[in-house]
Formats: sequence, structure tokens, C-alpha cells
Amino acid sequence: MTREAARGTDSDEAADVGTPPVGRRLTTRETAELLGVKPETVYAYVSRGQLSSVRAPGSRGSTFDADEVEALARRTGRREQPPAPPAGQPVIRTGITLIEQDRYYFRGVDATELARRCGFEEVAEWIWTGRLTAGARFTAPPESLAAARRAVAALPRHSGATDRLRVAVVAAASADPLRFDLSPGGVLSSARGLIPTMAGALPPAGGGPLRDGEGGGPEVSLAHRLWPRLSDVPADGASLDVLDTALSLLADHDLAASTLAARVAASAHAHPYAVVSAGLGVLEGPLHGAASGLAHRMLTEVVDRGSAAPVVADHLRTGRRVPGLGHRLYTGEDPRAEVLFGLLAEVPEATAALEAARDVVSTTARHAPLHANVDLALAVLSVSCGMPADAGETVFAVARTAGWIAHALEEYAERPLRMRPSGQYEGLRPPQPFPGPAERTGPAK
Repeated sequence: MTREAARGTDSDEAADVGTPPVGRRLTTRETAELLGVKPETVYAYVSRGQLSSVRAPGSRGSTFDADEVEALARRTGRREQPPAPPAGQPVIRTGITLIEQDRYYFRGVDATELARRCGFEEVAEWIWTGRLTAGARFTAPPESLAAARRAVAALPRHSGATDRLRVAVVAAASADPLRFDLSPGGVLSSARGLIPTMAGALPPAGGGPLRDGEGGGPEVSLAHRLWPRLSDVPADGASLDVLDTALSLLADHDLAASTLAARVAASAHAHPYAVVSAGLGVLEGPLHGAASGLAHRMLTEVVDRGSAAPVVADHLRTGRRVPGLGHRLYTGEDPRAEVLFGLLAEVPEATAALEAARDVVSTTARHAPLHANVDLALAVLSVSCGMPADAGETVFAVARTAGWIAHALEEYAERPLRMRPSGQYEGLRPPQPFPGPAERTGPAK
């Protein structure tokens, strides 16, 4: 039985059926050259529903509609050859996210515009399939959600957000006997259930029960279901809009460290849950997903002291970098921060934290031209809405799961185990003497 039949979902795979329509047709090789990909990737596009193919009469090969192929090339941007990377820097070809000239794009569409106009679930579907599914909603399978909640509840009370999310992912995987189905339809089915399971497995903020309507149902957005896990302050429409937009903006960001780890796992054909676990393991580092927690603590201190100057001075005196500033991929302000700051300006409760963030930027600008990044924007959201310091990390992890799945889908279509670098050994050359006098002894009598 296929995964789609077992779960009652529609397959995302297309078949070679029907009569070729009138119009110019391309062979598989011509299609691959036009898209700038391998022939195997062309059939991956077919399986994802991004291309349709028709079996050529009297041949084992397939043909593709030229107009459809050219439209896909425009969406993925494959026809433009990127500049050569620095010597020794590995390159992984991807059609998901492009970052250039201080902007970033999901499948060729401005990511900030997508985040402003679409919900997180719609953005996730776009980066997975290249199709915009209006009103998309994700639902957690009851068995997976129950298993994840039991596992998370067994953790010590001091456990962090990423601890809980990692455990929830492992528990959800154990409840899914079809997790090893790596077909595009199977992977997407797992992803659409895993993301709401991760959110739903987190305990309510403040430790109390959820208020009526806060648990959400299949008709509400993921942001609506995640909010009461981050804050015990009831959310208004403007605050929910900030959270939903943040999730969309953070869905992917090219080959960040966690995404590379996820692709390495997918290269070994690890199932989607294991791919997400690999990403979560790297995300917890203070230089990646956990950076927003550092910005949260700094911003809280700025608000309490009424000025950024002494707080920035303390950081510099102790040799610490000022969190929430600068990004190696942007010369100006992080476009994700720009969007979130604009939305936070419409939230009255965010006024003090937003002014504090601007004070931090202007204070440090006296010596270093550093701009706000998305971690500082997440800190404004978490500080102003009574969220814990690791709330930004939670938002980051749940959102980036969508990107890890998108990269896994690409990697599953590549040659397995291709990400196996060779080590350059710099140790002692053999033969070396045996390191000690110990000799194997027989069992005690």
C-alpha cells in the first residue's frame, strides 16, 4: 500500500499519460540543459508536480512542453549561471532560495513580499512544490501528537525549547510507520503533519492550561496554535500577524549551517524526521538559532536601564559582541528585520522594546556600521509580548523545518552519499610503536 493510500492523501507524483499536446516538445536531455540540472532532477520535478511529461511514441523516453520548462526555468532561476565560488568552497546547487543585493527570494519570488501577502503554510507549500496553495493549513496526526506530548511532558522542567522540539520530532517519528517513504508525496505528507506536531507538543506558556479556543483546530493557522506556547498574553490580530510573518520570513535562508546538516542527513537517505533532527542539533548553537535569546536578554536590560549606552559598553568591555547586529550576507539591514520592525510598529505593546532596539543600533553605529538583523527583531517580539528568552529560537526552529524539508526533497533526488568529503590527515605517520605495555588477558577464573 502506498503512503497516499494509507493516509488518504493525494499523490504529488505525475505520470506519463495522455497524448502530447500541440507545441514544441523537448527531450529529457534538452530539458535538463535548459534548467541547468541533471536528468534525474528533471524527473524529480515531474514527481513533485512541477513538470508534466508524456511518453514519446515508439520510445522509452519522455518529452516535455517547452513553454512549461521555460516557465520553470524562470521560477527557479537555473538558466543564470552563478559566479564561480572561491577556490576550495563547496557548492550545492539549489532552486529554493537566492540571496543577492541585500534581498532574498523563494523560488524567484521576493521572500519578503511572500511573507507580507501569504501565511506561513502557504509559503511552506511554495518552497516545497513551487505552487501557491491558498488557505493551506497543516494538521497534526493524532497518534504522532499524543506521542510527542507524552515524550515532552517527561522532560525535566528546566528543559529548553529546542530540547522539547528534538524530543517531539523523535517521538513523532516513532509513531509514523511510513516515515521511510522518501517519495515526494510521502515526504510532504510527513512534513505537513510534523510541523503542527512540533508546535502542539510544546507546553502552554506559564504552565497553565490553554484557554478556550487556544489549542486551535485544522481551520486555524500554525501561528495561532503556536502563540499560546510562547506567551500567556492573549494575542491580538497585529501580534499574530507579526508571528505568522516571522515564521514565513524564516522558512529558509539558503545553506545555513543547520540546512547543510539537514542535506547531509538527506544525502544518506535518512527519513524526514531524522533530517529535521539533524537541523535542530545545529540550530541550537549560539551563533545560529539561539542568537535571538542573547538579543532578548540584552534588549531586556536596555529597557530596564533606559539606555543602550551602558549595556553596549558592558558587552564591549567584556569582549562580547553586541547581539542582534550585522549579517555576513547583507551589507545593509537584514530584510527580514526590516519587515518585522514595520509590523511591530503597529503593536502598541512593542513600543518600548522597539525604541530600545533602535537605541542599540544607533549607539553601536558610532563605531561600527552594523545594521539590525532578524535576531534583534525577534527579540523585540519576545520582550514586548512577555515571551521567554528562547521564544525566538522556537520560532526559528519551527519555521526552518519547512526549509529543511525543501532541501531534503532536493537532496533525495541527487546521487546518494555525495556529501562525503575526504579528510586531510595531519597526524603521526605510521608505523608507530604500540602505545602501551598492556596485553590482552584471558577471562578471570
